[in-house]
Amino acid sequence: MDYVDRLTALRQDRDIVQKEIAAVLGCEQAAVSKYELRVSRYGIDDLIKLCQFYNVSADYILGLPKGMDYPER
Repeated sequence: MDYVDRLTALRQDRDIVQKEIAAVLGCEQAAVSKYELRVSRYGIDDLIKLCQFYNVSADYILGLPKGMDYPER
């Protein structure tokens, strides 16, 4: 499962239509359809908005493991 699958699953599990997600992202429903069909890619700003909308972490959407160590500088 990749990030597109997770975002699509979040939308479907919550019975939200693409038009509602388009309103959150400030785009047309056709753009959301293209994201889900993998014709286009979500931008980072879109991912941030969707994390806030769904109240989930970017790590969850991106499939990163919990407790993942971050590099020290």
